[in-house]
Amino acid sequence: MLHTAVVNHLVRRTYEEATQEWTVAPFDDDVKTFQLSTWALTILSVTGLIYFLAMAAIEYTYGTVVATLAMIESPTSVAIVKPVVTDSEDPDASRSTPEDKVSEKTPLVDAELLLVRTQPITASFRTTIRHLRARAGRLSVLRGARAAVAFHLLHFVLTNLAVFVFGGKRSVEPVAAWVAAVALARINMTWAHVVISENSPKRWWLRLPSFQSARKTVPAMALWATAHQLTVLLPSMLFQNFGLRRYVEDPESWAQLSEGGRVDVLNHMFVVCAVAFAIEVLILLPATVTLKRVQASQLPAADEAIVPFDRTFGGRVVPESAGGQGVLGLFEAWRSFDWAARIRLVKIYLKTGAIQAAVGILFLGVVYGELRFIMGDSLDKMVAAYAGRVSDESHT
Repeated sequence: MLHTAVVNHLVRRTYEEATQEWTVAPFDDDVKTFQLSTWALTILSVTGLIYFLAMAAIEYTYGTVVATLAMIESPTSVAIVKPVVTDSEDPDASRSTPEDKVSEKTPLVDAELLLVRTQPITASFRTTIRHLRARAGRLSVLRGARAAVAFHLLHFVLTNLAVFVFGGKRSVEPVAAWVAAVALARINMTWAHVVISENSPKRWWLRLPSFQSARKTVPAMALWATAHQLTVLLPSMLFQNFGLRRYVEDPESWAQLSEGGRVDVLNHMFVVCAVAFAIEVLILLPATVTLKRVQASQLPAADEAIVPFDRTFGGRVVPESAGGQGVLGLFEAWRSFDWAARIRLVKIYLKTGAIQAAVGILFLGVVYGELRFIMGDSLDKMVAAYAGRVSDESHT
């Protein structure tokens, strides 16, 4: 995510600038301190590793596991039967004795049927995590992680292998990534099944579906792969066409811009972010929901879902033995996902992003504290020197 890249960039630039300044020794009193770069780099590297693991755990637990369960959870209702006993409608009943009332009581019983819609399990993070841990243990929040690693690793290898075969042309990468994702539809489907089902004694690779079952999900996988590539390509093309790359590769060039030039750059950045956000919400999100619901419709009968789940999706999945296709259609997969569930899913992603942003800010503070511990007052000198150099360049 964006804040992850920002933190990584700041850490890298801070270390590069610090080592450059230390080499030329602008602060004579601190040369010996700056020579302890090995252990300083070790501290920053360990912090970066912890940051990466924390962000990955948050993203997978909430942005993948909880979100996937929200995509397939079916709304449930509880039927409450309220019996109503009515007395006899005899007009003289009011003048009767208590003994007569007992004998004249007519056992007229009506039943009021109330349907109360229960709150979904995935309505809150706390409820979902408690449910998962109660049903599948403490590590259930990382369910399917091994299958996820296998899918992404194989996707990376196949994509880069194709790029290598075609002479290292990066223009081939989008097509190669699309083909690799579709080719790995069977593993991706297994990953989804492990996430949404109860624990199984089988290893995840022993739960691979048949090729016939996986083939039914290929159109949904192709749709998702297309949406994913659009999410990457369109903002990247705008980013390059606006010439924003040089401000990332050389942040000092920002200081050389006039005030009007800086406004133009900020406007271009806003356009890129707006387009990326629109594609995420309007294209990638529906494609992801469609894929997970289509894959869920192929959940083997022997596997039980870990959340309330309607295998027929309201009668939309007709078995092949009854003349149907035995799989949820692409359009039906999205249409059957009601607005309440869509809003709940968007909230899940927003909460996940907020948690990651908070963790990112926390780690920025940790990195600053570590730099302060390593460099002492020299950190302020280095920042002041760097700011002065940028200021001088902006006036030239």
